[in-house]
Amino acid sequence: MTGPVPLLVVGDALLDHDLSGQADRLAPDAPVPVVHGARRATRPGGAALAAYLAAADGREVTLVTALGDDEAARTLRRLLKDRVRLVELPTTGRLPRKTRILARGVPVLRLDDGDGRAAGATEEARAELDAAQAVLVADYGRGTADVLRDALGRAAARIPVVWDPHPRGGPPVRGARLATPSAAEARVFADRARPSAGTAPAGGGGCPPRPVADAEPAPPDARTGLRRSAADARELIRAWGVTSVAVTLGESGALLSHGDEPLLVPAPDSVAGDACGAGDRFAATAAALLADGALPETAVQGAVRAATRYVAEGGAAGLRPDAKRPAPGETAEGRAHPDPVRLAARVREEGGTVVAAGGCFDLLHAGHVALLQAARRIGDCLIVCVNSDASVRRRKGGTRPLVPAADRVRVLMALGCVDAVAVFEEDTPERLLEQVRPHIWAKGGDYALTRLPEASLVRSWDGEVVLLPYLDGRSTTELAARAALDPAERPVGRAPTARR
Repeated sequence: MTGPVPLLVVGDALLDHDLSGQADRLAPDAPVPVVHGARRATRPGGAALAAYLAAADGREVTLVTALGDDEAARTLRRLLKDRVRLVELPTTGRLPRKTRILARGVPVLRLDDGDGRAAGATEEARAELDAAQAVLVADYGRGTADVLRDALGRAAARIPVVWDPHPRGGPPVRGARLATPSAAEARVFADRARPSAGTAPAGGGGCPPRPVADAEPAPPDARTGLRRSAADARELIRAWGVTSVAVTLGESGALLSHGDEPLLVPAPDSVAGDACGAGDRFAATAAALLADGALPETAVQGAVRAATRYVAEGGAAGLRPDAKRPAPGETAEGRAHPDPVRLAARVREEGGTVVAAGGCFDLLHAGHVALLQAARRIGDCLIVCVNSDASVRRRKGGTRPLVPAADRVRVLMALGCVDAVAVFEEDTPERLLEQVRPHIWAKGGDYALTRLPEASLVRSWDGEVVLLPYLDGRSTTELAARAALDPAERPVGRAPTARR
């Protein structure tokens, strides 16, 4: 087979709206923020978002969901057209819509309307499940998974089924390959499933849904979170009869359990941002990788990376429904890090300050780290511009770089103070700076007597060049020279002395 395995997504579609603007004062008649200059964005939500994200990776995707003929449903069809094939179920009402009001990217209010639920299965939907090669169930508690439960059970006996559960929905079918609750959801499900709660017996396939509060259940206490999530995952494997459970832990990654000692998969980077939809990104990636034959451990690692990138690139606000769909097989896995230009544009739109810094960063040392930490503190994001391997050779000679660009980027992205990294091929970063257009271009204080060719360019868009203190005596050249010495000749406990 050539190309990725097609994915069938079964679940409850939503339509999401964001009204995003600025808030710098409270209303005179109530202690609520006044959001002004709001921009509206509309995108697929719920199971439709999971299907959209899988299709954006270049995969053939079919979505089985309940849709009517209301305005929201018609809008969703337009957003998914030419990306996702729809198999529609009858519905009892209007498509649910979720509207968030955000100020500087932070939600301040959410409005929900639309009460539609799946009214029943169809022969076409059952036939899709019987022919599917891999299934993702994105359950949002609106009945789609319930009306197709028998067909989903048959599918789980022969193909990978990933189940993203919801507290208002039912448990996964027995035999599902992977369930992906959040830590808070796993706590709710496990409390229901434990025999002391009077629910299903051991191995009994789970527990029936019951009403829950609208609020998201509180996550486990940080001191005991991992232990509780591991215990919850074991309980859910027992109660649900699924093969594996991956408890998503937000910025901490995910915990994968097969019923014994769990595997903790940490997030590759520490990122802050809008996490709306990150669970769908996680589940869609895990389902796609399992469909292509990956082991659960590999699938969860890939899903954690994808969810981290999703948040770093702006989350739901970073989606572009009008963007060209990649060709089949042209997946998003190659985008290892946030796009610097898109990140800078988003921070500017939200009223934040974009800071950029540049250099070779060959053999990253304490002087580099101190400079980058200082640069990040003066803005809302830090984008690092890195010389390519060819650029470093032209500047430093044929023996450099000591570390190839891909590895230098990875090490830089591991720093908590770095939000994005961009590699440039030229000797100086002017062309890249024109794309990023930072408010501040930060350089080390050792450039104080050096003319910076990019300074006039940065000032052309009202940006500013600033010099930051540089730790004296730190140098890649000196580090390399020390490493080349015989171990007996190396100085011990002494910092390098060359300037750079």
